[in-house]
Amino acid sequence: MKTSSSTLLMASAVLLLLAATVSCDRGSAPDTPAAEPDVTTAKPALTSAEMENLVRRSYQYVTLFNTINNFAVNDKNPFAAGGWNKTHYPKGLMNASVRGIPRPNNDTLYVLSLLDLRKDPAVIQYPAFSSRFVSLETSAYDHYINIPLATSKGDFKKPTTFLYYSARTEGYSGEPVEGVDTIMEMSGDYVIAFLRVMPEAKDPAKFKANMAAISKVKVQTLSEFQGRPAKPADPATLPPYGKVAETYTNNFQEVMQFVFNHISFDPKNEMDQAALAALAKVGVEPGKQYDAAKVPALDGKQLAALVAAMEKKDNAIWNNPKTLAPYEFKTFQPKGHMDIDTMVLQTVVGPIGQPPSQAMYPGIATTDGQPMNAQHDYVLRMTKAEMPPFTAFWSATLYDTKQGYFIPNKENKYSVGQNAGMKLNESGGIEIHIAAEQPAGVPAENWLPITREDLGIDVIMRIYVPDLKKMKTWQAPKAEKVK
Repeated sequence: MKTSSSTLLMASAVLLLLAATVSCDRGSAPDTPAAEPDVTTAKPALTSAEMENLVRRSYQYVTLFNTINNFAVNDKNPFAAGGWNKTHYPKGLMNASVRGIPRPNNDTLYVLSLLDLRKDPAVIQYPAFSSRFVSLETSAYDHYINIPLATSKGDFKKPTTFLYYSARTEGYSGEPVEGVDTIMEMSGDYVIAFLRVMPEAKDPAKFKANMAAISKVKVQTLSEFQGRPAKPADPATLPPYGKVAETYTNNFQEVMQFVFNHISFDPKNEMDQAALAALAKVGVEPGKQYDAAKVPALDGKQLAALVAAMEKKDNAIWNNPKTLAPYEFKTFQPKGHMDIDTMVLQTVVGPIGQPPSQAMYPGIATTDGQPMNAQHDYVLRMTKAEMPPFTAFWSATLYDTKQGYFIPNKENKYSVGQNAGMKLNESGGIEIHIAAEQPAGVPAENWLPITREDLGIDVIMRIYVPDLKKMKTWQAPKAEKVK
């Protein structure tokens, strides 16, 4: 059976952290203690291969640490929840002002709940929706993805109440709670649990109903849910967060120590054990307290350079149908269903995505094999027979390559699809034009505007609730340079 040439799975999500507490038995001291080395300047004895492995084994955690904390406490982030155990409520589809996450979409609305499960479980009440696509996605700092509820499973026809806790949540161990429909143990203490809602923007009545339903999502601590005063929460003393490259350059070990203290590790999981082994070599182990004077010094610039090279390599894999094919049906899975190559790839291209049962995200290659650039115009053509095999809906969205953001334009047009608009031709096919000016005879709905400049650009298709059998042979369109 032929495998699809450019179908990668990515999607929009969220992470959970659990910390395993490990005591360090240093043994009895010798009669005459030897002088300890000055570890503030000592370099870890790592080969170049070990340094590369260190980056690969830590990348998912660093990226999600920055992403989740950005959602929770960065008041400049348009997705900000305003703190832990709170929810961000969207007001409409995204536009070019969005800088809170790479490769956002304006197909679905994100209803983001950021949870701190250390002191008390969190309870979230989810309403019913009138939409062809809604999914509940959860994750922690480890970037494993779970989809506990989805319209594709028959959910969201009635309200549902969820309780979230971790292995370290104080005073709770998973026992039943009156009024709670589902109890879910998370892999971490700091969690993102969010809805993706297709708002049916082209149907005013459904759009209004779905926006009203979104406002009914309610998060409380278990104490509040049961009518008791909320437990006073310990302040979350987070290490500095920001961009991934900055973390590797400036405070890599501090961040990884915090992360390892707030996620759970499985002694039988190969990826967990490989990450623990890699980080132990640079002084990071679960249960420790970070002390800059007691960890071996690392060359942060070297780490950041390795990150940049890895990201460049994996972005090229994403945009090449042949190299992408082995990963097509493997991304954004629960723990125990991932390998390190797929984990790194999905984290590079865009953290917090959907598994293939919910969405697939083909990258678009070019007919000449060259990267797309805004110095040129392009067209994507599909006949009726070549249209994506979707169950819910599909779209094609344009981004700049370097940062993964929408291309600003006065038309406020960033994608072609059910929410942003599209027009099929008389034969049931479509032509999507990427151009600095609207081509003659091309409907505005099918035009993705660019500014003529030297700027790398990408198109990612989103196929929501795809027909997985047909996706194994379906071929994504290629962009043809026309000017």
